[in-house]
Amino acid sequence: MDTAKLTDPRPSPIAGTWYPDRPESLRGMIEGFLEEAALPAFEGQLVGLIAPHAGYIYSGLTAAHAFKALLGKQFARVILLSPSHQPYRQPLLTTSHDAYSTPLGLVPVDREALARLNELLKESNGVELAAVRRDQEHSLEIELPFLQVTQPNGFWLVPLMMVDQSASMARLLSAALLKLIQSFPPKENALLLASSDLSHFYSERAANRLDGNLADALQEFDLNAFYQRKQHGEMEACGFAPMATVLQTSRLLGAEQVTVADYRTSAAVTGDRSSVVGYLSAIISTGKADLYA
Repeated sequence: MDTAKLTDPRPSPIAGTWYPDRPESLRGMIEGFLEEAALPAFEGQLVGLIAPHAGYIYSGLTAAHAFKALLGKQFARVILLSPSHQPYRQPLLTTSHDAYSTPLGLVPVDREALARLNELLKESNGVELAAVRRDQEHSLEIELPFLQVTQPNGFWLVPLMMVDQSASMARLLSAALLKLIQSFPPKENALLLASSDLSHFYSERAANRLDGNLADALQEFDLNAFYQRKQHGEMEACGFAPMATVLQTSRLLGAEQVTVADYRTSAAVTGDRSSVVGYLSAIISTGKADLYA
């Protein structure tokens, strides 16, 4: 994919801290994670992924278990949903830049798809995408180098950051994304990707309980039940709505299966089991032969 005409890339605020800033070191780290990761068995066509977004030393191996499913497959677009860890007044954000910059190069933003999505949102409920510049959101960017390594021919990125993480926003955005995906030309398949970490700063025993509940809820494929379990305090995640939105959109596309690829906590790296963060990756798939025929 030719990126020579991209003149306004978003600079990375996390290269050199959350992951290596030298291209060879970054690629080597990701390839090492992918080699070590085990691809879980799943049925049908790949529709979406869920991946964590901590620094690579903590969550990179967990992410690799899901991203390994992309090897040998090519996606024309990746619709990437993350939370917003910074406060904005607008409920739904995207970037105003024409690309994201990482040490591995530029990832082009699909401005046409974003414009179409914005129209669909306005038509349905008056919600508009707010385009921001030089945002500091790590949870979206952290997924990009994995995508660059596993999609070597390039892809168009549709980046979305959810400030409003309500069930109503997840439902509204899912309906719009379904129409957007169905409007793409035949064979230009899209991958859905949700970025989220799980429970924060519990004992590992408590984290395993909360995160196990979330893994079970993902496999129920029920947006209402997903939010009800959250409201009852049975689970937590910083990217709850991105997961719910990807899950619901995948379900509308015909997905039938969520396969947990890997789960672990930060204690696997730090050794501290008294206060951990949970990391999960998952693969969403459908038995349909071809969603884009």
